[in-house]
Amino acid sequence: MNSGRDADDWAQIAGDVAICERCPRLVAHHAQVALTHTDYHCAPVPCWGPDKARLLIVGLAPGLHGAARTGLGFVGDDSGTFLFSALERAGFARTMAAGGVQLRRSRITNVVKCLPPANQPTAQERDSCRPHLARELGQFRPHRGEHARAVLCLGGVAWVSVAKALGMSASETGPFAHGAAYQAGAKLHVFGAFHPSRLNVNTRRLTAAMLDAELAKISAFLT
Repeated sequence: MNSGRDADDWAQIAGDVAICERCPRLVAHHAQVALTHTDYHCAPVPCWGPDKARLLIVGLAPGLHGAARTGLGFVGDDSGTFLFSALERAGFARTMAAGGVQLRRSRITNVVKCLPPANQPTAQERDSCRPHLARELGQFRPHRGEHARAVLCLGGVAWVSVAKALGMSASETGPFAHGAAYQAGAKLHVFGAFHPSRLNVNTRRLTAAMLDAELAKISAFLT
């Protein structure tokens, strides 16, 4: 599948994600959840945010009461509340009335576009979904004459999946760690941060100050 920008645009990528049925277990799970949550999105969740974004945030997968309900990555759950507060402080988002969020200079996607049972996609499901992520990265990465751009990987799975989608080896990227970073092109850097899951936040493995510091590094790189 061609991941170059010449062959794609954000709308085309989103449309292909929306109709994807590559993973039978995830398709069946959506159908099962829809029986008890009739007003939920219960379908693949495309990348969202402004087309000219300079920061791409990559999570793991939609949450049951977040993106699987709203159809927008991280919108509607505790992880999103924590993430969007940090993005707003850094100038990458703005909180709207009634709990809505407007992304600024940033887009959000997930490694796996569908809600997985127990929030755990399988390795095969991650592999099957990777072409979607590769197309998103191909569309996002800066081309000649464009400003620098950054990818923020939330968690180790996102770190590894983004590297594979970019065609980079573990020796080129180094291991995942909060605060890790590597160069993926002349004007593309990849940053790592712990996922803002309820567990990580409640145990203070990830604090607001820690995420603010990472976003400040990204802002400095994009300046």
